[in-house]
Amino acid sequence: MPSETHAMLDDAGEGGSSAQNLPLLRPGRREGAVDWPGKNSGSNKNPGGTFCYYEFRRSWSRSYKRVKIIKELTAVCDVFVENYVPGKLSAMGLGYEDIDKIAPHIIYCSITGYGQTGPISQRAGYDAVASAVSGLMHITGPEDGNPVHPGVAMTDLATGLFIDCKLLSSQVACLSHIAANYLIVQKEAKRWGTAHGSIVPYQAFKTKDGYIVVGAGNNQQFATVCKILDLPELIDDSKYKTNHLRVQNRKELVKILSERFEEELISKWLHLFEGSGVPYGPINSMKNVFAEPQVLHNDLIMEMEHPTVGKISVPGPAVRYSKFKMSEARPPPLLGQHTMHILKEVLRYDDRAIGELLSAGVVAQHETH
Repeated sequence: MPSETHAMLDDAGEGGSSAQNLPLLRPGRREGAVDWPGKNSGSNKNPGGTFCYYEFRRSWSRSYKRVKIIKELTAVCDVFVENYVPGKLSAMGLGYEDIDKIAPHIIYCSITGYGQTGPISQRAGYDAVASAVSGLMHITGPEDGNPVHPGVAMTDLATGLFIDCKLLSSQVACLSHIAANYLIVQKEAKRWGTAHGSIVPYQAFKTKDGYIVVGAGNNQQFATVCKILDLPELIDDSKYKTNHLRVQNRKELVKILSERFEEELISKWLHLFEGSGVPYGPINSMKNVFAEPQVLHNDLIMEMEHPTVGKISVPGPAVRYSKFKMSEARPPPLLGQHTMHILKEVLRYDDRAIGELLSAGVVAQHETH
């Protein structure tokens, strides 16, 4: 059940973690940002930057005062998120064992590239590297082309679904039937572009002015596709009678279908496939995605007023709760926007102590106008 408030301590180290935190922090959230001055510190110029309550997203040296503040914040937070190389936070006195002693209630979420232990656990982990090591790139891209990285950071996003977060483990787990095919019958995977390895046709086809993805998962759907394309002779062709045969004769069949799709505009194909029962859809640009009626119906665009850039729009959350009303959309806090508020109102520091921390450069306050 979603709670009324969420307090999250996000101590982002060798890589950002806002993407992973999104599933944890939405309905009725509390949020704010403290700034630790350092070589990368300064105003957050990205209005979509941070969604976390107490987020430390800039490099910082091992400062006793800063570690002390973090430990105090853990007592009033629900979740602690970090993505340092294993052992680094423990050396600072902020490892799980250290935090558990002072805040046994807290959920300690550790995001690593390869795990807390193991032969390569000390390597820094990035999405593209994990995509390569896990085999995802091996199965992504044109059939006769080079390996391709997915258009979004799939490994980062998938890792955000787990508490014991390892980029490599998350991506290997997401290989699903591709991995099972290899483990069970030692069938090596290959790249198929937009096509499917065991269903034909099921891929993107070029039209006069765009691309449409069509999938015929059974013989009835294949017959419907043939009728829509005005190619009825393919229905009873002995080479295409079953999906097994269509897979065997993939190249010849796809060539015939591709030539036909290129003869018409995508708008015509979308009209002809409407109501056919065949899975289909256009490959949308970002402009078309956010003009898509279903996207608008699902309220996937959130507008909000940002303190420095004015009105902005961001993607809305995919999950909705039947008995929970979404809170008013608010912008992510600027880096350091709530430093003084958090120290004073949450940790009960007096003005003198806060002034000393600001003067010494331990923390910084971002002023909004």
